[in-house]
Amino acid sequence: MNTKLVPLALGGLAIGTTEFVMMGLLPSIASDFRISIPEVGYVISAYALGVVIGAPLLTVLGRSLAPKRLLVMLMLLFTFFNTLSAFAPNNMVLFLTRLLSGLPHGAFFGVGSVVASRLAEKGKQAQAISTMFAGLTIANLLTVPLGTYLGQHYSWRYALGGVGATGLLTLLAIHFFLPTLPVEQAGDFKAELALFKRAETWLIILLTAIGTGGMFSWVSYIAPLMTGVSRFPATYVPYIMMLVGLGMFVGNVVGGKLADRFSPRQAALSLLLAMAGTLLAIYFVSTNQVLSLLLTFLAGSCALALAAPIQILMIQSSKGAEMLGASITQAAFNMGNALGAFLGGVPLALGYGYTYPALVGVGLALLGAGFAYMLVQRARKQPVAPPMPVVAGG
Repeated sequence: MNTKLVPLALGGLAIGTTEFVMMGLLPSIASDFRISIPEVGYVISAYALGVVIGAPLLTVLGRSLAPKRLLVMLMLLFTFFNTLSAFAPNNMVLFLTRLLSGLPHGAFFGVGSVVASRLAEKGKQAQAISTMFAGLTIANLLTVPLGTYLGQHYSWRYALGGVGATGLLTLLAIHFFLPTLPVEQAGDFKAELALFKRAETWLIILLTAIGTGGMFSWVSYIAPLMTGVSRFPATYVPYIMMLVGLGMFVGNVVGGKLADRFSPRQAALSLLLAMAGTLLAIYFVSTNQVLSLLLTFLAGSCALALAAPIQILMIQSSKGAEMLGASITQAAFNMGNALGAFLGGVPLALGYGYTYPALVGVGLALLGAGFAYMLVQRARKQPVAPPMPVVAGG
């Protein structure tokens, strides 16, 4: 592994922890504030909203800064507001601090993706980006379960305080160990906004928001699926979530290699089709515990395998506005989170069983694959530059 990328992976660990640990802390927070779990649940939406707002906003505001300096500032904001969340006296303050905590998320991954690609060896840009996202997968394997344990047995405040400490460690690692890179462009605001006039930009956004929504449609309701359909005891759910995290870790590595060996468009198309097939299998065979666990691992793998191909695809398609483009995909990922959770809950509200969110996910993944196919077709239609003429006697 390229050791220069370790500070970025550490940032991914901090961000992954704060994003996913809240799901396991909701009962503890609700008990502390003496309100219902659904009321506390809005803090998860607040964080996602912060990501969507902050990803393009902070990237554009920091476009004239050197990447390392911008990453330091983003992690400073992240550390401050996550630490502040640990001291929230009520749910309203927690909602606000979680919203502010989400602001640096997308911008950090966006800028970090560009930095990782610039630090990578030739032909290994996607693998370098997957190294940064490895921190997020490790969070689901280790720090999210640890944070949930702290919240259940001690206090949810310790879990969020731990996120703040990880943010501080990341801040120091970036300052001392991440190489300094020059600003590649002056940051013409109008020129960067021209990114939104490109059809390919919107296809990538739709691919990300809708295609990854398929995974979130399934994983948002994985606990009742595994307990109510697969008949696992509720005490097994944390270990099942670790299995999802293990799948994400493996998929993240595989996705980076696929995007470097083949085109990122082809990789995204293949992975979305694989996700659709896996979710369809989940719908049909979830009553079998062994197959259910195997498919849980595979679905987690498909989900994070998409991260590097999508990021490198957007970077390649955003010449002159790479950091803005890469940050937009992070906003789109969080749109997919909200969209998948909402649409996956529709059949449950209508009285259908817990396998139906996976079926909704099949439709979303296939729709995302359709957008990926359009990108592949567009690339095939682009004219190939003619070879340079050979001058005799040179």
